[in-house]
Amino acid sequence: QVQLVESGGGLVQAGGSLRLSCAASGLTFSSAAMGWFRQAPGKDRESVAAITWNGGNTAYTDSVKGRFTISRDNAKNTVHLQMNSLKPDDTGVYYCAASFTPRRTIAPMTRSGYDSWGQGTQVTVSS
Repeated sequence: QVQLVESGGGLVQAGGSLRLSCAASGLTFSSAAMGWFRQAPGKDRESVAAITWNGGNTAYTDSVKGRFTISRDNAKNTVHLQMNSLKPDDTGVYYCAASFTPRRTIAPMTRSGYDSWGQGTQVTVSS
């Protein structure tokens, strides 16, 4: 059974930083593309960042480029999202997602590209 468990969310002032982590189990993590999504109240879930199985390719939504960094540690089955210069618009529930298609050369930036999801962690950025 695949489990994705997010951690690291919280309340932070605008301009601050948070580091999210996602611990994965029950899948061949080292072959899986991983993604981070977020959902603000009343809005659709949107892609934030994605990373290929070996970390060789990453992608970001335009609004977080230069502020967020996705990374992974295949030895520890974890993926991280370092978030700097946070803005109130970054507020939402952040979800980790895993793709079961092995060794994708491009990490998906759409919900349909992922097969398993975590429960989410709340990020609140105050102005």
